[in-house]
Amino acid sequence: MDRVSSMLSFVKVVEHLGFSSAARQLNLATSVVTTHVKSLEERLGVRLLNRTTRSVSLTEVGRAYYERCVQILSEIEDAEDTVQVLQSKPRGVLRLNTSPGMPWLIGPSIAEYNELYPDVTIHLTATSRMLDLVEEGFDLAIWYAAVADPSLIIRSLASCPMVLCASPQYLAKRGRPEHPSELSKHDSIIFYDATLSKEGREWSFTGPDGDFKVRLSGILETNSPIAMREAAIHGQGFVIAPLPMLLDEVKSGALVPVLNDFLPKRYSIDALYPHREHLPAKVRTFIDVVAKNFRHINWDPCARDSKGPTAPKKLSEPSKNSRTPSDLPATG
Repeated sequence: MDRVSSMLSFVKVVEHLGFSSAARQLNLATSVVTTHVKSLEERLGVRLLNRTTRSVSLTEVGRAYYERCVQILSEIEDAEDTVQVLQSKPRGVLRLNTSPGMPWLIGPSIAEYNELYPDVTIHLTATSRMLDLVEEGFDLAIWYAAVADPSLIIRSLASCPMVLCASPQYLAKRGRPEHPSELSKHDSIIFYDATLSKEGREWSFTGPDGDFKVRLSGILETNSPIAMREAAIHGQGFVIAPLPMLLDEVKSGALVPVLNDFLPKRYSIDALYPHREHLPAKVRTFIDVVAKNFRHINWDPCARDSKGPTAPKKLSEPSKNSRTPSDLPATG
């Protein structure tokens, strides 16, 4: 039998001086309240109440037990009130996992969110594989083209393309390709992860005759988005990546998009979280802020003057302990 329900019945009997009165307060049958109190006495091996046909009174041990029950039930009520406050008002720590290119993109949303909800602290971890949100205690993930655990809830926030870029200096020196097949004659910067041996070495394109792949050899192979971006900016070759990773460089002209008509389909940027029911306020409100800001971004990779966020210039290195496909999905 539920111990808390039995304790509550006992307290109500004491406070309302009888089983029938307590039963009315609890909206229970008198026999149920009587059974609750008897179960306590049997389990404890003591008499808690003196009963007569007209009244009930506490025994000495019953009075001591009553005082502790009142304290325990009050603490349970306080705990429930605390949970309800946390559920209705954003506060606490929001543990967020993102793909490597995402911190640049959501940095302005984080700043806005901190202004709106100063009682929330955000712990952001960027990794090259999406972490197990439940096992590792994360509230939310925001990922580009993620292959997620089917048990997760997914909310699409935006759709954005891949972008193939090189610096103006590189294009002036080596020429601008007109077809993806010409990339075999160029230098490339390849995303490489030891756990995915072909990752980044084949780039996927689409054309009038359908989808096809171009296999490249690179002068730099790395699993670091920072290294890829910096190498491209400094004229070391072509890089293909999700637009969020190179958004500021494309907008400023530090990198020039090419072969846009041959690039693969657009990919979704998604918010992923473990539970739909009783979603914490801190998670719900953060997703809403990011989604609102994403609606104001021009996702055209050729639009240098598009109004997008001013991205931060530092990014965490990706973790090796990760579980889902890379932030660079256009591979073989």
